[in-house]
Amino acid sequence: MTLKDTVLATIIILVWGVNFVVIAIGLETIPPILMGGLRFLCVFVLGCWFVRWPKMPLKWILAYALTLSFAQFALLFFAMAVGMPAGLASLVLQSQALFTLVFAFLILKEQVKASQILAISIAGSGLAIIGSSADDQMTTLGFMVTLLAAACWAAGNLVTRTISQKGYKADVNLVVWSALFACPPFFMLSYWVEGPELILHALSNTQLSGVLSLLYLSLIATLVGYTLWSYLLSQYPAGQVAPLTLGVPMVGLASASLFLNEALEGWQLIGIACVMLGLMINMRIDKLLKRLLFK
Repeated sequence: MTLKDTVLATIIILVWGVNFVVIAIGLETIPPILMGGLRFLCVFVLGCWFVRWPKMPLKWILAYALTLSFAQFALLFFAMAVGMPAGLASLVLQSQALFTLVFAFLILKEQVKASQILAISIAGSGLAIIGSSADDQMTTLGFMVTLLAAACWAAGNLVTRTISQKGYKADVNLVVWSALFACPPFFMLSYWVEGPELILHALSNTQLSGVLSLLYLSLIATLVGYTLWSYLLSQYPAGQVAPLTLGVPMVGLASASLFLNEALEGWQLIGIACVMLGLMINMRIDKLLKRLLFK
């Protein structure tokens, strides 16, 4: 990568890593499902003036909105509201890479290699270690719902891949306009689960921290983050860009420790190491090591 693009990649990692701390702060004053709806409402209102309607059938826009936008973030926000620490959420959500691998094999009939099976086994053992070490900071429910959020991200990845295979562009236009279709299910679910009283109370007692959280999530994490991500994917092979997400949990864990005083137990550190190793193997870093060692 050029120096400029390396700087842009670093910005993405920082923006998406800190994103989990911002979510935790926003959840202190806004119910999780309502916050998801407000996030994507802001994304659409802020972005629709600057990007065009995506040139693809409506069914793919809806599929993208319901998996990547609605299901993933409704589950993630709920998980963090019921006891999933921000730092661990940033890590566990990266299991989407492993879910994507499994879903691609089962649904798209893509070939799975030995290194990928090894990656699933190692990362899966790490997730099991993290899940079994639930304590006062991390609840079992929060952990399991975060895994479901990762699975929805993976389903969205298959939607995105299918969109690209059909010759359409999954770019910032899709991110912005799909947000419009993510809003109704968010608000309907919020009305049903959280109730009108809680919604009205949150809206009428809005605090500056909640407003700033929504602006960060919509303007910085979504519009800026995904715009830069789309740019890098247009300039470099996906295999070169995708491993950048490995830096997100490191920033997430560090920022959660710094701003939220989240501490990690010994077993959790072992689990984190296993997950990161599995993700690295899945990103083909094992091939790079072989070239370095045996060239």
